[in-house]
Amino acid sequence: MTIAKMLEQSALLTALGMAVVFAFLWFMVVCVNMTAKLVHKMGWDKDVTQSQDVPSPKKAAGTARPEITAAITTAVTEYRKKEKEHSEPASLS
Repeated sequence: MTIAKMLEQSALLTALGMAVVFAFLWFMVVCVNMTAKLVHKMGWDKDVTQSQDVPSPKKAAGTARPEITAAITTAVTEYRKKEKEHSEPASLS
């Protein structure tokens, strides 16, 4: 068998292999899309375990009490003052 024939056969096998892989991947994408449409149509993508009584985080974020906000702000301010005092180099005079 000549080198030209071997190269021809290898090119044919390469093309055939790539075509098989491409066909399989295309088939897989089609199946996934059809499954997604079926799940959406049947309503199986809805989360039924979540209770309607539980407030969402967006609603809960705006209900902070002012006294708690003031306490946190004061604590952060005091912490920053102490850190600033400790980070300043001591004067040598």
